Amino acid sequence: MASLTIRNLEDEVKHRLRRQAAENGRSLEAEVRQILNRSVNLQEPPRSKTGLDLFRGIRAVVEKYGGVELEIPPRTAMRGVSFEEEGEPLLMKKERRHSRPRKK
Repeated sequence: MASLTIRNLEDEVKHRLRRQAAENGRSLEAEVRQILNRSVNLQEPPRSKTGLDLFRGIRAVVEKYGGVELEIPPRTAMRGVSFEEEGEPLLMKKERRHSRPRKK
């Protein structure tokens, strides 16, 4: 594959490209490659999905209906925790480690 060096690129252009690459989940180099491929009408490989794509899709659907109001349940006290199983105390990790012979 060929390499390309671009000289005298304005700092603001590079900054915008870097931001665009981050929004699309790509490296700066991958983003520039994508832009060049698209500009010369080459067939582009399918873009991999990111968590941000999932969020944007859900948000687009929800915004059509005016958003969603979620009810936040009140906080309650924690349940008690039993350290016994069928009447016998459970062994803690520390106790299990000491039950094995130590290597010298």
